[in-house]
Amino acid sequence: MMKPDIAIVGGGLLGRLLAWRAVLSGLRVVLFDANDRLGNEATAWVAGGMVTPQAEAVDAEPELVAMGRRSLQLWPGWLRQLPSPVHYSDSGTLLVWQRTDAAEARRFETVLRTRDPHARYEHLNAEQLAGKEPALGTRFREGLYLPGEAHIDNRQLLPALADALEALGVECHWNRRVEDSERPEASLVIDCRGKNAKSRWKELRGVRGELVRLHAPDVELRHMIRLLHPRYQLYLISRPGGNVVVGATSIETDDCSPVSVRGALELLSAAYAVLPELAEARILELDCDCRPALPDNRPGVRYSPNARLLEVNGLYRHGFLLSPAVVEEVLTILPELLRSPASGLSESPRWPLLGARAEVLACR
Repeated sequence: MMKPDIAIVGGGLLGRLLAWRAVLSGLRVVLFDANDRLGNEATAWVAGGMVTPQAEAVDAEPELVAMGRRSLQLWPGWLRQLPSPVHYSDSGTLLVWQRTDAAEARRFETVLRTRDPHARYEHLNAEQLAGKEPALGTRFREGLYLPGEAHIDNRQLLPALADALEALGVECHWNRRVEDSERPEASLVIDCRGKNAKSRWKELRGVRGELVRLHAPDVELRHMIRLLHPRYQLYLISRPGGNVVVGATSIETDDCSPVSVRGALELLSAAYAVLPELAEARILELDCDCRPALPDNRPGVRYSPNARLLEVNGLYRHGFLLSPAVVEEVLTILPELLRSPASGLSESPRWPLLGARAEVLACR
């Protein structure tokens, strides 16, 4: 049997996407993941699955907004190629705010225009809001509509990617942890372990995100809803089966212990303030995870030529927003790395990634 071109270590969202697209590009791939094919231990399992470059522009730099726009172009076509259906909606985002937070809304609009020159949005009054999203009624005096933004059912996507890999004959080693001291047999190893790569990439830190999944069959949301707030942006997203995902938090900590009483109360109280109809919803799940982030909250890519190791990490809380764009760019440099093992990424005219950093590291 021929040696694989690449061995991908880490089968979360980024690892699975990269393995899938690499195989489709003609490369021989083997995948290792410490968890199972369902993906319920992956960071992407605890996520809203949002692809919202405009809504994120208030906190993300213009380069990352551009990457998000590219991902928004790629996702629909990629999802259509999967062998298993994955719920996808691009009906856009509605941003609403309490009267006392009107200044926050004005700040958001100013930052959006500055960081995203292609931004498209509409101002809506109370009646227009109610017409676009009947579940909101007229409890908010005004809002902003960001068309075209999307969300993906993350818990359908991860197993669908496993199905795609296995259908293509990729050798997938689920429940197989690869330690730093190991080197899988392949021409190039790509480390996509996210937060689990901290032992190798010391600058990585965790950013905790908390999420509530509700069963609310009587609440139908046509759009993603975000509540602008000085401390956080709450989001509510409908999922098939009458479920609603509620999230907001980005807490600087590596603590992945269960959601606290305070955290649950804040999420649920904010959700209830937006949609009082959620009072009778049933709590299916309170969950959290820590997203891998680098000091500047931008994705990073490192290459160690002696070790034949490429590391891709630091997607922060933008996994679904950035992954397709990052995968696309990584695929452009793989032929060069496979052809010239000692070449430096910084020497490539296609590098760095749109919003990422690339470094050539000495083999440690």
